[in-house]
Amino acid sequence: MGLQIGDIAPDFQAESTEGNIRFHEWLGDSWGVLFSHPKNFTPVCTTELGYTAKLKPEFERRGVKVVGLSVDAIDAHAKWADDIEETQGHRPNFPLIADADRRVATLYGMLHPNASDTLTVRSVFVIGPDKKVKLTLNYPASTGRNFDEVLRVIDSLQLTARHSVATPVNWKQGDDVIIVPAVSDEAAKERFPGGWTTLKPYLRVLPQPR
Repeated sequence: MGLQIGDIAPDFQAESTEGNIRFHEWLGDSWGVLFSHPKNFTPVCTTELGYTAKLKPEFERRGVKVVGLSVDAIDAHAKWADDIEETQGHRPNFPLIADADRRVATLYGMLHPNASDTLTVRSVFVIGPDKKVKLTLNYPASTGRNFDEVLRVIDSLQLTARHSVATPVNWKQGDDVIIVPAVSDEAAKERFPGGWTTLKPYLRVLPQPR
């Protein structure tokens, strides 16, 4: 069984395009996104890395560090970065781990033998400042990921961490949120003095806290 939500994200040491990384130390007190790529010089990965580079200011605004992983050696990453910049308009501006021995991929369950026993699937792990896994996603090699959705989930996770609220279906920034069931009405009065709307005892809705 692979990593699950709430598990401690495994620590590791690996070479990357920005030097040697000790993962937990590199994360520090930040949130993190670790995402894998089946192989260098593949078309879908090229588009993903370019778009993630474009989004880096959005991740930084949320206190999130981003790191990619490929099973190719470090010397192939620089040439690929040239291709990404040429075709996507953005050069990777975050570390890309070289995991040629697939050690990190194995730690994180990124190898799915029924899909490929040598290439990683498109995995995404969102990791909190407590080093616990907050989100896991796995895409097939043929399908590009939606990194706007990754940002949306991070926004939701951070709201929950700060304000004890949950986010409803299709929520986006600025929409109403839900008071989590663990917060009693008495505690909610102190936490949310502006009040809320009770649709059901278990469904209490209020404007997104700022």
